[in-house]
Amino acid sequence: MDYKWFLFSFHGRISRARYWLAALIILCGMIFSLLVLSAIGSVFGFRGPVSIDLIGISASIQLGSDDSATSLIPQIATTLMTLAFGWCYAAVSIKRLHDRNKSGWWVVPYIVATGLYERFGDQLGGSWAAALLGLAVFIAFGWGLIEMCWFRGTDGPNRFGPDPLGKPQTSPRGAQNRAHATWDQQGEIEIAPHIGSPPPGMHVKPGT
Repeated sequence: MDYKWFLFSFHGRISRARYWLAALIILCGMIFSLLVLSAIGSVFGFRGPVSIDLIGISASIQLGSDDSATSLIPQIATTLMTLAFGWCYAAVSIKRLHDRNKSGWWVVPYIVATGLYERFGDQLGGSWAAALLGLAVFIAFGWGLIEMCWFRGTDGPNRFGPDPLGKPQTSPRGAQNRAHATWDQQGEIEIAPHIGSPPPGMHVKPGT
């Protein structure tokens, strides 16, 4: 598998199984990165809680004691990690939407809107409009998970590329061609014109 394309490219399609695999790879990468950061923090004395939080995938770790002040360097490191893993998460999500024959821009209501609401939702207060917005964001995120994690992709090639499962394209023209390729026994039986002798009633003179 081309992991560079798989985790970083926004072009093409991936199946449900590949999407789950990508989520597992991203989660394991986040945990490993935080463990490495923890090991470095124990050497240089970094302190504070650090986390990598993507929409639906997150990992966190505590550096030092809980009451210690948070160091700036781990926060910068986790911000860069979040951007890197967020890119991978967006890439695989868009390719999965392509498999559903949907534009990659659907990632905005499915995922991005949830992140924005989690970040700024408290500033909207407790009004009915804020509650309705939160409900709409929750429904969009839930449907997005169902769309990308559970629904199968379109059969055969679509506007975003070939079928990742390798299924051939089926079309009425293809079915018609296969029907013509079948041996038609009745069509093979033809009556050849009588050219061996003159038609009845016609006399041919010798020498002509």
